[in-house]
Amino acid sequence: MGQNKVSAAPRRGFKEHFRKFLVSLKRKPQNIALIILAVGFVYFSLNLTAISDTTALINTDNMGQCEFGMMLFSILSFVIFLRTFPKRQKVKIPALILTFVFLLLVIFLDVVYLMRINEALTKEGSNISITNSTMYISSAWTTLNVYLVFLCVVVVLLATLPIYSKLLKKINTSIDIEGNENMAAIDISGED
Repeated sequence: MGQNKVSAAPRRGFKEHFRKFLVSLKRKPQNIALIILAVGFVYFSLNLTAISDTTALINTDNMGQCEFGMMLFSILSFVIFLRTFPKRQKVKIPALILTFVFLLLVIFLDVVYLMRINEALTKEGSNISITNSTMYISSAWTTLNVYLVFLCVVVVLLATLPIYSKLLKKINTSIDIEGNENMAAIDISGED
């Protein structure tokens, strides 16, 4: 009754976890772009208050539409991205094209919004400036620039997916088991 139980599973260290991570990436290399898109979207969403406050203060042409469009197409690009690479099936090309379209739309709206902030701050006779009470403008500027970088990285990763997926497949992730090198080949040809 007081026997110690010994686990049949060998201890796995960092090396084994890293190998499993590489095997997972070899099977689904698009997850790199998905993770970056998710991190960028979460960062953008968490800082949406600063962007909304900036829109309310500056309120120039199309700022509200740009903010709404960025959020809408960010969500849609994320959802379509998930549908683009179904499990154990080929890539859905129309969904991939739609993902690119949505990502490029978000990039365009992001740039337009940044231009509106820049115009409002640098326009002659403008009464809008960054002070302690309007630091959210600086926060919105930073958020949109960082999000723009995330989106550009995702577009580049999706465009180069065939290239780096081939490179990932060349990485050796097999496990060397002691004693296997001396095993003879098994003859499976038809014996009479």
